[in-house]
Amino acid sequence: MPELDEMWTELLREARERAANTERGDVVEYLQLREVNDAARNLGIEWLLATFLEVAAEANRRGLSLATEKAAPHSFAVGAATMQGEKIRISFGVRALTVEAGFPRTPADGFVRGGGLAAARITHFGMAKANADLLLVRANSNSKDAPVWLTVDDKNLRQQFSTAHLKNHFAVFLGQI
Repeated sequence: MPELDEMWTELLREARERAANTERGDVVEYLQLREVNDAARNLGIEWLLATFLEVAAEANRRGLSLATEKAAPHSFAVGAATMQGEKIRISFGVRALTVEAGFPRTPADGFVRGGGLAAARITHFGMAKANADLLLVRANSNSKDAPVWLTVDDKNLRQQFSTAHLKNHFAVFLGQI
């Protein structure tokens, strides 16, 4: 996946240079925005997946025997859109916690609804009520701050997703809640 991301970044840079040379300011502006948004998407996805893996590693150090799997590239559907990204699966006996995170890479993939940069899904095997849909957004649209993950429920209510929420999902997965 990193090689694909590096190649994509290089292609965008070359396209931006060509647009600048032909004085296409609108295209340059779009490509700069795309580059900034892609960096924010990758940062948000990396944080989400790395934090779940970190919590799993901490549990293993305490003596649990959790198995982890990572799949990249990975695609999954969110509504009519296809997200391209990564997936991790953490197993403990028959219990499984899956985290998928990604964003549409091409116009054919669609778009993230709700003004999001990326989407994620947390799935608890056999416990559908514990599942969560996440949306990566900018905390402030005029800001260069790091994006934040929000949970989105079936009524489209949004709440900021924090490390505490992540650890709560992990506790549910382990049967501690």
